Amino acid sequence: MEAAKALIENVWIDKKKDKELYTRVRRELPNCQKFFREQLGWAIINNEQILKAEKIPAHAESYMGITDFTEIRDYCLFCAVLAFLEDKEEQEQFLLSELVDVLELQLKGVMDADWTSFTQRKSLVRVLQFCENMRLIESYEGSSNNVGSSIGQEILYENTGLSRYMAVNFAYSIADFQSWEDFEKRQIEEGETGRGHYRINRVYRQMTAAPVLYWSQPDNPDSIYLKNQRQWIQKNFSEYLGGQLHIHKNAAFLVMEEEEYFGEKHPREAMLSELVLILCRLIREKAETGVWKRRQDECIAVSKKAFQEELYYCRDKYKPAWSKEYREMEDTKLLKAVVSYMKTWMMLDESDEEIVIYPAAGKIIGNYPEDFQTKEKSK
Repeated sequence: MEAAKALIENVWIDKKKDKELYTRVRRELPNCQKFFREQLGWAIINNEQILKAEKIPAHAESYMGITDFTEIRDYCLFCAVLAFLEDKEEQEQFLLSELVDVLELQLKGVMDADWTSFTQRKSLVRVLQFCENMRLIESYEGSSNNVGSSIGQEILYENTGLSRYMAVNFAYSIADFQSWEDFEKRQIEEGETGRGHYRINRVYRQMTAAPVLYWSQPDNPDSIYLKNQRQWIQKNFSEYLGGQLHIHKNAAFLVMEEEEYFGEKHPREAMLSELVLILCRLIREKAETGVWKRRQDECIAVSKKAFQEELYYCRDKYKPAWSKEYREMEDTKLLKAVVSYMKTWMMLDESDEEIVIYPAAGKIIGNYPEDFQTKEKSK
């Protein structure tokens, strides 16, 4: 079980960085390879450098990506760095000046590389630091941190050879793909010949790599498979990852016990997580009393103004229990933080004027003791 969890929550397990974990997972790997191959449909890279599960999600979600990156430009630069490293031998050394010259050429037609721009240099710093953290490259002279202030300082890097394992190896060409939708379309086409097997992979991937699996129609093939094979699916998850399978009218969750969880966790010991729990209780009360109407798919559509008012009411009512940061946070900043967090956990989505609240918002709720204000005042 621990080996499967480690392969899922880590991009990869680097022998040089964590030999103990590498050794332990590699020893246990034969016990979970079948689960990865048959249920998840994920290949495993197993060599003397790394262990990696090639994690292809069932659906692209907004929270997926490299958390260190903040701009689309970061990804453009990163792909160009990977292409640069592709032409380098393992342990071959190179200078920063050589790298930036090649990046300018590679990115023509995609973006204009202007190293006099502070924001572009900061993007390059984020990319170089990520590459060093993942040990795609190692620096021997100089520091990537200094690139933010000046591009002229030389840094000596060495290619570790790990970059060849960063991108997922697809069995088909993606040269003409224009967006993430092309990947999902191709996966569906690939699954046409073995529709049942692809459906199994899609369900397990969504339950493993996302907070929830949704469907809107009762004849949805994923929901039918979940309901018909519930015991078998629960058995596999219990054996390899843990957790309890909860299936509702329009959603399914893999709920982890405190001692079983891995990866990101909700709720966690953080003020933002706590206040979202309280807000979700208020949302659920409005749904149960009919103030906010649930659609046939169990979602609730409300105006952005109505959602804002509910959030600010929540803050005003429970302000004594909130940290100073969130008590005094500007309204728009608070709204942005809460919406972003809830999006990450697939609790809602937004358009220009509307918020669509998903069933996950009512799955886990929280409350403060009735006398919390009295306790707060007595401190």
